Formats: sequence, structure tokens, C-alpha cells
Amino acid sequence: MWTLGRRRHLCLTFLLVCVLASVTFLHIYRDVFHSVLDVSVLFAGRHLVAAPVAIFCLSGTPGRPNASSPPPGPAASLSGTWTVSPDGRLGNQMGQYATLLALAQLNGRQAFILPAMHAVLAPLFRITLPVLAPEVDGLTPWRKLDLHDWMSEEYSHLEHPVLKLTGFPCSWTFFHHLRDQIRREFTLHDHLREKAQGFLRQLRLPRTGGLPRTFVGVHVRRGDYLEVMPNHWKGVVGDGAYLQQAMDWFRARHEAPIFVVTSNGMAWCRENINTSQGDVIFAGDGQEGSPGRDFALLTQCNHTVMTIGTFGFWAAYLAGGDTVYLANFTLPDSHFLKIFKPEAAFLPEWVGINADLSPLQKSPRSLFGID
Repeated sequence: MWTLGRRRHLCLTFLLVCVLASVTFLHIYRDVFHSVLDVSVLFAGRHLVAAPVAIFCLSGTPGRPNASSPPPGPAASLSGTWTVSPDGRLGNQMGQYATLLALAQLNGRQAFILPAMHAVLAPLFRITLPVLAPEVDGLTPWRKLDLHDWMSEEYSHLEHPVLKLTGFPCSWTFFHHLRDQIRREFTLHDHLREKAQGFLRQLRLPRTGGLPRTFVGVHVRRGDYLEVMPNHWKGVVGDGAYLQQAMDWFRARHEAPIFVVTSNGMAWCRENINTSQGDVIFAGDGQEGSPGRDFALLTQCNHTVMTIGTFGFWAAYLAGGDTVYLANFTLPDSHFLKIFKPEAAFLPEWVGINADLSPLQKSPRSLFGID
């Protein structure tokens, strides 16, 4: 027979089991509920709460979660958050993105980009940094830091947790130790890569009609630099003689290369680049190409000839292979050399060919804006 003591003991055990089960259920429910809220923070247009949204997904951004860096909540909890002020065109913003990523990792911070930078980079590349919502950007008490264009020791010990980087950094000294990661961030979307490769597959060697083994992308920067370089920086852009030397350098080292020329001054290129050997192709049949199409073509080539500018730098950096660049393109007393260090701009293994500075010495008064 059951004794009264045993019955009381069983009842107490049953009650204890019920209490533990209830507590466990409440914990599971709370975790699931919080998980739903955390997911909703990623999508500003779909969130279920009225608090300010920290980041949001835009079309073209892969939804790759970062287990070590959960998305922040409202603006008040955005400690350890860095971003960069987007400015300039494609090459400038690629440099800003890569520098932000590298410095944030070095200092143990979370990196976010602003919607304007996403709009420039995401249509071309598989970038993964999350996007900061405009309302959070506007309410955050940013400490701003204007970067110079080379890595300095103080940049590896930045203690401010809420920082917005500014400036136009585009130096390998910031991010070259992360080159594989940077190349993954700037991986072209498939349709852009396939279109560029399709263009290259159509090209043939001039004399034999065979398939070329070596493609050399040539980027000729002109446009506003035609005024800015001589009149403001006491400098020059690449001329026909430089391009001839650069192409001859490749012809001496590679069998039957094909040169694929892109430029924002294609008419000038067709008039000033020597095509007598039949190995020069003007992308777009003489018409100005879009920056995205030109950039994709350059990165799919084996090697690079660049003149000046960040667009050419990034094309060369991502293409790999040999790179020839325009060296010493300003006078020694140019103020440009206070903000630009050639040794920090061009990789040590790249080959520099000195520019012809004689045009700067012919009529200095008019060239430098004195008249």
C-alpha cells in the first residue's frame, strides 16, 4: 500500500517537474522571439518594431551572416562601429571601402558602408560589408578622421569606437596584407565577367588569326585630368610616347600580346596610339565605354598598362600579372607630392616609366594659372 509520505513525495516531484518544464519553455520562447527581432533588424522595410534600424539589406548585397559580429541594434548601442564617407568615383570609393575594411579589422571594430557607396560598388562587385541605415548615420555622433594616403602607425591604434573615416585613401599599404580578401570583395558579378571574357574570346592575333594567349589591359586616364594635372598639380597625363614604351616593354617579354585599350578619351587614343603592329584593340570601337564595362575588361586581362588615377590602380591590382605605370609625372615642387607618395601608391614589383615633363617647362605661366 502507498503510504501518505510516499504520496506526498511523488506529488512534490511532479510539481517540481512541471515548474522546470515551464521555465524551459519560457526560455525557448524568449530566444525564438528575440531571434525573430534580430533577423528583422537586417531588413528595414520588413521590421516589426518601431525602434531605429541599424542596417538593412539592399539588392545585390549577399546575405552572408557574420557570426562574430552580430548586427547592432538601435543607435544608442552602436559602440565599436566604423564607416567611411563615400566621395569621388569608382576608383576612389574602392579605395575607401578597402581601407575601411582593413583598418576596422586591425582595430577590432565593426565596419559598415553608407547607401551611396553601396549604390556605386554593389552593381559591379560581390561586396559583403553591411549597409548603415540613413537614419542611424544621421543620429550617430561620429568622430571624423581624415586619412592621408599611406598607412601610418597611429592608424593601427585608433581607440574611438564610433568613427567615420574621410579622405581618398587608395594605398596598398593599408590593405595589401588582406589581398585575397580584398580580391574576394571586389569579385565581379558573373554577368559582367562573362561579358568581358566573351569580348576577349572574339579577338584574334593580327597575322595568324590564332587565339592570343596574353591580353594586356591599357587604361588611359584623360577627361578632367587634362586640366587638373598641369594647372593645379604641375603634372602630366600619359602621352603617346609613354604608351608606346609601355607596350614595347610587354612585346619584349610576352609572345604576341593583344592590347585592349579603354579610356575616357577614346578619340585621342585612336589618334595617338601606334596601331601599326595590328595588336591594339580599342574597346567599344572608338566609343566611350561605361566605367563598369571598361573595368571588367581590364580585370579580365593578364597584365596592365596604367597611366594615372585610382581606376587604373584597381584594375591593375585585381588583374594581377605585370603592371607598367607612369612614374614621376609631376615636377619636384608639386604640392601633389605632399598628399601622394609613389612608394605607397605603386606596388614594389610594378614597373615605372618616367613621364615626359617637358610640356610643363615650355609655358609655365599659362600652365600654372599665373596669367
